[in-house]
Amino acid sequence: MSAPDKVEELHGASIQHGPHNQRIYLMKLRSGNVSQIIPALDQMAEAQGYGKIFAKVPAEVRVRFEQHGYCQEALVPGFFRGAGDAVFLAKYPCEERRLERHEEQIRAIMESVLATPATSPALWESKRSEAVAVCALSDAREMSHVYRQIFPTYPIPIDVPEYIADTMKSHTRYFCVRDAGKIVALASSETDMEDLNVEMTDFATLPDHRRQGLACQLLAAMERSMTVRGIRTAYTIARALSPGINRTFRKMGYSYAGKLANNTNISGQIESMNVWYKKLGESDV
Repeated sequence: MSAPDKVEELHGASIQHGPHNQRIYLMKLRSGNVSQIIPALDQMAEAQGYGKIFAKVPAEVRVRFEQHGYCQEALVPGFFRGAGDAVFLAKYPCEERRLERHEEQIRAIMESVLATPATSPALWESKRSEAVAVCALSDAREMSHVYRQIFPTYPIPIDVPEYIADTMKSHTRYFCVRDAGKIVALASSETDMEDLNVEMTDFATLPDHRRQGLACQLLAAMERSMTVRGIRTAYTIARALSPGINRTFRKMGYSYAGKLANNTNISGQIESMNVWYKKLGESDV
């Protein structure tokens, strides 16, 4: 994988940016800095030649961003502590970056996915719940090897054991399924205990173990773990061109929130991503 983008602070906000994704991602906005952060993002995008600015912000500041050329691409209700909504906004300094290259293919995938009925998470837990385990620091090297096999490129350096270990120590809980003692499927829960939300992400299953429902089993175990911790809302940013991962979230009762156009460098190219969400603790999770 190529060098990852940087994560740093800008006027008190957390951003990720760099040539790998050719964009700026405003990950977390702190209150009171909207008037500073908007022009700063423009200046950085112009100086670095980035094609997209992607911002995840509280819905109440949406209009201020829209006044500066942003448009809404997705909305997640209850993102902030189960009450406040989040909007996913985009601005395109490069108009070509806005154009969807796979529109018909994505539309066909979504028609098929949305026709898939939801199932009970308890069904997936009962199938093989004893095989889903929380990963330990000692698993980091094996985990990185699995990710390296699955993803030629990825927006974060999950092919680096030290990165995985660092995130385990801070805010991310990884889950795995083993076969004959070897990890064959992985996923992670990136928790935000301040805002009580979690991103369900980094799903990877080795080719010989696909079509066994392992992603659903992982997700069911992750939901259970996050609910116990008091997390209110789960969401994901999934590859729009991947029928399997979108179908997994549809089966597990997630709602479609919108599409992020040409957003993320994953599996060798910049791809559009779908946002899905689910409120935890309000069903049989």
